[in-house]
Amino acid sequence: MENFRLKVFRVVATHLNFSRAAEELLLTQPAVTQQIKALEDEYGVPVFDRSGGRITLTVGGQVLLPFAEKLKAISDETFAAVASASGKQGANWQSARRKRLRQYQLPNLVAGFLRENPRVAITAISGNSDAMVEALIAHRIQLALIEGPALRKDIHVEPFMEDHMVLVVPASHEWADNDVDISMLKEAPLLMREFGSGSRRVVEHALAQAGLKKKELNTRMELDSTEGLLSAVEAGLGVAFVSRWAVRNQLSLGTLKLARIRGLKLSRMFSLAYPGGPEPSGNIGAFRRFLVARFMDLTRE
Repeated sequence: MENFRLKVFRVVATHLNFSRAAEELLLTQPAVTQQIKALEDEYGVPVFDRSGGRITLTVGGQVLLPFAEKLKAISDETFAAVASASGKQGANWQSARRKRLRQYQLPNLVAGFLRENPRVAITAISGNSDAMVEALIAHRIQLALIEGPALRKDIHVEPFMEDHMVLVVPASHEWADNDVDISMLKEAPLLMREFGSGSRRVVEHALAQAGLKKKELNTRMELDSTEGLLSAVEAGLGVAFVSRWAVRNQLSLGTLKLARIRGLKLSRMFSLAYPGGPEPSGNIGAFRRFLVARFMDLTRE
C-alpha cells in the first residue's frame, strides 16, 4: 500500500493547491495540512514554500516527488500483479476529468462500468484542461476527459460528447429569461474561468467570432471553478457562461436565471485524451470503449 502521507504530498504537489488536493482525497483542508506537516517533521525539511501567496515545491519537495511517484507506480503494479496471479484480473489505474464532467455526468457512467468490472479500482483527479494534459504527459494518469483539443502532437484526442454553454444571471437581473443583444455584454460585469480553462477558451472564441473582442469585455473576476462562478453570480457580482448541466439545480430552485444572447450559440466538445501511440488496452481501453458506447444516452438526458 502507498504511504498515506506521501500520497497526500503527491496530490498536493500535482495541484499546488491544498483545497483541490483535499477535494480529491476526500479530506478536509486542515487534515491535508496536518499530513503535510507530519511529513515535513518526519523528514526534517519543508516540502512546500507557502510564501508569496502561492504554493511551490521546495528543493526538498522537488527531490521527494519523483520517489513518491515511483512508490505509487510500484503500489499499482503490485496490486495488479497479485490480482492477476489470483485470477481476478484486478486493476487500479488513474483517470483525470474536468471537474464539470466529474460532478455532473460521469458518476453514473463510472458506476455502470464498475458494476460490470467490480475488481477495477479507479482513481480520479480534477483540474483544468491544461493541467490534465500535463498530467498525461508526465504519466501521472492514463486517460483524461478534457474540453476541446489538446493542442499537442503527442496527445491523441477523440471527440466524446458535445455540451452547450449558457449565460446565467441573478434571478432578479433585468436580463433574466430575456433575449439580449451581444453588444450589451460590453457593459455587463463578466465572471470568467481562469487562464488554462477550456471553457474560457470556448467563450472567448465564440464571442470573438460574433464580433466581440476580449479587450471589449468587462471582466470583473476570474475564478478557478464552475461552483465559484455560480456562487458569485448568485451573490450579484456579475454574469457568467457555464455548462447547461452545471446550473440545473439553481435553475430548478429559481436562484439563477438564463439570458439568451441573440445570434450566439456556445457549444464545446468534451474529448477523451490519452498519450500518442496505440489505443489504450486492458481495463483502460475497456473504460474508454464503455464511455464512447454510452455517451449518446447521456446527451439525451
